[in-house]
Parts: sequence; C-alpha cells; structure tokens
Amino acid sequence: MTNQFETSKKKCRLLYLVGQLGPGGLERQLFYLLQAMDRQHYLPLVVVWNYREDDIYVRQIRDLGVQVVALPQTPWGVLKLLAFRKFVKLVQPEVIHSYCFYTNFAAYWGGVLIRVVTVGALRSDFTREKKNLGLVLGGLSARWPNTHISNNTMAAENIKKTRSIFVPKKLFVVRNGLDLQKFRYVNLSIFQKARILAVGSLLPVKRWDRLIESAADLKRDGYDFLVRIVGDGPLRFSLEKQVEKFGLTEHVTFLGHRDDIQDLLADSRFLAHTSDCEGCPNVVLEAMACGRAVVATAVGDIPFLIDNDKTGFVVNKDDHATFTQKMGVLVNDIDLCRRMGETGRAKAEKEFGLDRLVSETLGVYAAAGWKDY
Repeated sequence: MTNQFETSKKKCRLLYLVGQLGPGGLERQLFYLLQAMDRQHYLPLVVVWNYREDDIYVRQIRDLGVQVVALPQTPWGVLKLLAFRKFVKLVQPEVIHSYCFYTNFAAYWGGVLIRVVTVGALRSDFTREKKNLGLVLGGLSARWPNTHISNNTMAAENIKKTRSIFVPKKLFVVRNGLDLQKFRYVNLSIFQKARILAVGSLLPVKRWDRLIESAADLKRDGYDFLVRIVGDGPLRFSLEKQVEKFGLTEHVTFLGHRDDIQDLLADSRFLAHTSDCEGCPNVVLEAMACGRAVVATAVGDIPFLIDNDKTGFVVNKDDHATFTQKMGVLVNDIDLCRRMGETGRAKAEKEFGLDRLVSETLGVYAAAGWKDY
C-alpha cells in the first residue's frame, strides 16, 4: 500500500479516527453516520488505527466515496501518534472525532497543536472500558478530548459516580441509529418450531452460557424451539461442546458471521440477548425495527430501548429463572410476539432513524466549538 500519509491531498472537514473496520457495532454506526450525512458538504475522511484491507467496512465506506487511510503498520503506538499528527497537519480538518474509546487520546493529541475541535467516544460501560485499557491509557482516553459522545445513558450515570479527574468535562448522549429502509417491518409467520435469534461476538461478556442454559431448561420443560446464534469468536468451540453436553444439538445451532441479519430476523419469532455489558446494542434496535419482540438483560441502555412488557421483556442479568420464563412465554404466545413487534417498529420509526443520528452528532460538534458554514 502506498504511504497515504504522504500522498493524500484530499480536503477534509470531518476526520474520523477508528480502531478498525471489522464487523462490529461501532463500525456499523460510523458507516451509518457517513452514509446519512451530506458528504459533499462535510467532506468526511476515515483514519484507521489497526488497518486490515479485507475488513468489511473498508470497502463499504470507500463505496460511499469516503477516503479510508491506514496508519503505519507498527506495534509502536508512539510512531502511530507521530504519523497521525503529521497527517492531521497535512489535511487540516475542522473536527477530529475518535469513534472508539482507545483512540480518544490519540485524536486529542493529533489535533491539539492546530486547535482543531476534538471529540471522543464512549460506546459501552465507562468503568469497564477504562479498566480494560489500563491505568495510563485508560485514564488519558477517559479525560481527553474534553468532549465525549456516549451512545448510552448508563455510561453517563457511571461517570457521575466516578471520583476522579480522569473523566470527560462534557459528555453528550447520542444513541445509535438504524437504517429503517434496510431493516423493514416483516409480518410474523407461524413456524412449526419457534425460531429464536441471538446475535453477537462469541466473547465471555456476551454470556452465551446463559442462553444455552435457558435453552436446556426450555427443552426439559417440553418447549419446541430452535435457537440460532449468529457471530464468531474464541468461545465457539467451548460453546458447541456445552450444547452437546446438554443434548441441545437439535435446539441450538451456530451460524457464524452473517451479513443478512434482517433476513434472519424476518425468519425468527423473537430475539434473545444475554449480555453482561452493553452500550446501545445494534441488534436490539434491528429486531424492533423488523417487528420482533426482544427478551434481554437489563444492561447498558437496553431498559431505555425496550419498553418492558410492551416491546419485549427486560430481565435482571442474574435472574436466570425469569429470563428462561420470559423466553417460554414468547415461544408459546405468537400473538403477544406480534403485538410487541408492532409496537417496537413504531418506536423504531420514531426514535432510531439516521437523520436523528446525524443531527445530534453534528450538534455535539457545535457544542464543542465547531462552526459549520
């Protein structure tokens, strides 16, 4: 690859710094933001901290006509910081927006000398994100830039409880958006076997063990269902062994990574979400937009997304019995699933659109000192 930091002369008003462009939730939100904004007016550009040419959103963002620039492939963070600052001075953006927590300080440092407006990101639980980065980088990324955007209210509440100077001075909540044309309402059909969809990376924080244990309890109680788990990750082998151990091979299947979530939702009765920690999970929005009920743990902004008993069920993450019971209710009551799905779609149309995502994000830039023309 050519050294884009030397050759790029493209004018840039809004520069987005992101960790990577693989199949993740924050990467999808960046794509949505770029897709929905007036790109001729705002002239966005994306810089990737850990670049891989075959990452899914590299191509999709370039297809929008947005330049994607790779930082040098080096394990030395200091060299990346120097290269990023050099590039910022070259393209002279008006705003630098870090789109993930661990690139926050890099965004601030890259723009501090030219007095560009910088905005950080907080996309999950504040305490966990800070701890995962370690004492130094976690503290720096939590404090700088001065202005952060969180996609969930719970992170804002955690910051209020934090007794530390290493917190952002200003925090704005901008919840995730959704392409409502892609995720359309689909009438609920009656299946011979109730299909339950679950989507996410196969990582410990997603607590797939809870879902498998609930499936085992439902099978024991005589429910007829099929759980389809979408996603890949390091836990796949152990989770498949757990499914075999409980005798669930006819009730739980692993589909791997899929790009047709909207089609899978259309072919499902409801969504199950068992995570221990979340920000504003895309798949919950997607399920509601497709007219599907959701049963989910009460983490992150899930209690704000789901109207309990109206668009789905919100359950304490440690209440296994209730989670299983609510799954059983939805397996047996297709009319309830249909009513919840219709109400969820109405809420999605009102609150989850991309125009709202763009306008609120640009509003934060203005609050941080940016003057549009």
